[in-house]
Amino acid sequence: QVQLVESGGGMVQPGGSLRLSCAASGFTLDNYAIGWFRQAPGKEREGVSCISRANGSTYYAESVKGRFTTSRDNAKNMVYLQMNNLKPEDTAVYYCAADSYPSLHEGTYAYWGQGTQVTVSS
Repeated sequence: QVQLVESGGGMVQPGGSLRLSCAASGFTLDNYAIGWFRQAPGKEREGVSCISRANGSTYYAESVKGRFTTSRDNAKNMVYLQMNNLKPEDTAVYYCAADSYPSLHEGTYAYWGQGTQVTVSS
């Protein structure tokens, strides 16, 4: 059974950092591009970042460029989203997703995790 599980969410003060992890079971992550998405209350889900399966090329939404970094550890079958200088507007449920090609559009992805909550508040 193909499954993605996110972890690492929590509450942090503005300016703080969190690292989200995306773990896979039932398949090998290095065969897939991985996207990170988030959904804030009352808003549509938006693409945050993605990483290709081939050469690890990364792409970021303008709102997170310079603050978020996506990486993958194929040996551990894990993908990470390092989030620095967090802002209250980063508060959302964060999801990882997997499919063949990297994209910030959610329709591209067939496999999704259940999400992890990130709250940025003082």
